[in-house]
Amino acid sequence: QISIRPAVDIDTWHISLSTAGDLEIRFGYAWDGPSGPTVDSPSSMRGSLVHDAIYQLMRMGLLDRARWKATADVLFRKMLIEDGMWEWRARWWYRGVAVGAEGATLAENQKKVLVAP
Repeated sequence: QISIRPAVDIDTWHISLSTAGDLEIRFGYAWDGPSGPTVDSPSSMRGSLVHDAIYQLMRMGLLDRARWKATADVLFRKMLIEDGMWEWRARWWYRGVAVGAEGATLAENQKKVLVAP
């Protein structure tokens, strides 16, 4: 359950988000952990997974980035702290995505899907 409420239910192969804020990230979702020059830790995994999935919905044009990016970034910080990250570290991570991750929400940065023969 998250604080992002799209106008209509969103259901993709690996991510669904209901108008009530029910987020489901399904088995097989491709995600590489936290981005940037950082050390992955238990306190960063859930927040980065949820944040990456929300940003992917924005890149796909399924979630209004102008309306929801700031909320996604605050949710990211909240999850980091809930999962045990020191608040000062979570604030730095939050500043990184709030200021430097706008491009990750843009459609032109949609990841190319590669299929093995």
